[in-house]
Amino acid sequence: MKANELRKLSTEELISKEKELKKEFFNLRFQLATGQLTNPQRIRECKKDVARVKTLLCERELKAAE
Repeated sequence: MKANELRKLSTEELISKEKELKKEFFNLRFQLATGQLTNPQRIRECKKDVARVKTLLCERELKAAE
């Protein structure tokens, strides 16, 4: 996902998106370990998406603290 798309989401939606991405990342790692992974690039994309969501959540938290 692009950061611009994520910025449009509410905080609750971002938290939900983070949980969803973490679950997908876990499943991708499991597929990799069992040799069933078809697209290894998706692991990297998923990791970066989780980082983007966490960054936005942290930004919003800091903004609210000011």
